[in-house]
Amino acid sequence: MRKLTAAHRSLPFGTLVKVKDLRTEKEVTVRINDRGPFAENRIIDLSKEAARRIGMLTVGEDNVELSIVK
Repeated sequence: MRKLTAAHRSLPFGTLVKVKDLRTEKEVTVRINDRGPFAENRIIDLSKEAARRIGMLTVGEDNVELSIVK
C-alpha cells in the first residue's frame, strides 16, 4: 500500500512499469508484485502511494499509458 507497486494480469513479477496518467500527465514507476485486476475494464491496479503520486487517489480510476522500463 505504501510502496510503488502494482498488480497486472500477465507481466512477470518484478517488472518495472512506467504508468502515465493521461489526465494529469504525471508519471510513476512501479514494480509488479501481484496478479489482477479482476475487473474487465482495468489493465493495472496501483498501490495507494503510486495512485497518490500521479493524482489518481481521489478519482479512483483514470486512463493511463503503460511502458515497460525493465
